[in-house]
Amino acid sequence: MGRGSLGKLMGGEEKASKDTDTFNIFGPFHLTSIDWNNQYHRTSVASSLVNGVYTLEGDRLEEREGSEALAKPWWEFFHFTLLETLIDDDSSIYGAIFEYQLYHLYQNTPHVKVPRYVIAFRGTVLKGKTWKFDLKLDLKCIFNTLHQGGRSMYAINVIRRMVDKHNHSAIWLAGHSLGAALVLLAGKTMKISGFLLESYIFNPPISSIPLEQLPGGDIIKGLFQITKSVVKATVAMALTDLQVPKDDPKTASWIPYLYVNPADPICAGYIDYFRHKTFMSEIGASHIERIGARKSVRSLLVGRRGKLSPSDLSSEPLHLLPSADMTVNKNKPTKSTTAHGLHQWWERDSTLRENWESCCIRPYHEGKLEQLTIQ
Repeated sequence: MGRGSLGKLMGGEEKASKDTDTFNIFGPFHLTSIDWNNQYHRTSVASSLVNGVYTLEGDRLEEREGSEALAKPWWEFFHFTLLETLIDDDSSIYGAIFEYQLYHLYQNTPHVKVPRYVIAFRGTVLKGKTWKFDLKLDLKCIFNTLHQGGRSMYAINVIRRMVDKHNHSAIWLAGHSLGAALVLLAGKTMKISGFLLESYIFNPPISSIPLEQLPGGDIIKGLFQITKSVVKATVAMALTDLQVPKDDPKTASWIPYLYVNPADPICAGYIDYFRHKTFMSEIGASHIERIGARKSVRSLLVGRRGKLSPSDLSSEPLHLLPSADMTVNKNKPTKSTTAHGLHQWWERDSTLRENWESCCIRPYHEGKLEQLTIQ
């Protein structure tokens, strides 16, 4: 679940050439001045920093050093410096902490969203020995056990350390694919302690059937979703003493920015999830949806026994989000712009950006969701 297409094995890497790592060719070099109140600008900066982490790992694998290294422009162009790299047991670089050098210029402008620190995470890289560790974590995403991984625990401890030292409102998270799953886990974990971190989540994986990829009309897809929710909720209540869960107010107040593409089978399920959640709310069946969403078919088949989280990391399914600001890229994928590619989120062509659809998902006070309409 990396920068490239699913056809290159679980999202794979997109590095067909050195150009994809070269900022002056591939990056958002048109943004010579950043307006932090502009969501497209914030999105471009966040995705560029994530790509910087990909390129740091690319530099390591390709043994590019000194003038040959390609990573620095991905953050230096936007006046960030690299504070720390996050390194796994296989020596791969999977994350980084960046500091914004111009943050002091905005300290008296509270109405402007500006990060002081951005903690960014890459997705899967299928090169060297890196792919073995990354694919193990991809499987943990599928089985909703990412919270049991050593990388996850270390990354969230780093985030906690930063929050302890600095104002949490000035700390942003960003990640793509597998890295997006880490950000979801971190955001959910930190909100338990009352810290709502600004989060930019690109092409996050979801362990469900991507209905957007299936043939058939909306009625067929809707019936499938309803049937699945009812069956899972019924079985869950029959086999367990499960109580009907309610949306945690803390979780609802954390509003991450999600970026998905309906042609990407890795993340398209979020569109189905929010559409179905809205519909079930409208017909007064939110309780069925909440129970069904928290139980996977696998968890029901194997029963209640399983490993507990070895830490206080959130073990809630990553896709359970009462609130989100979701951007849907409805442009058709091309050879140069794949549906799972990170680079689509700094699209330079404003005409193509007109096909981005923004969806604000918020719970009503009475438990209903605001309308979500994605054609």
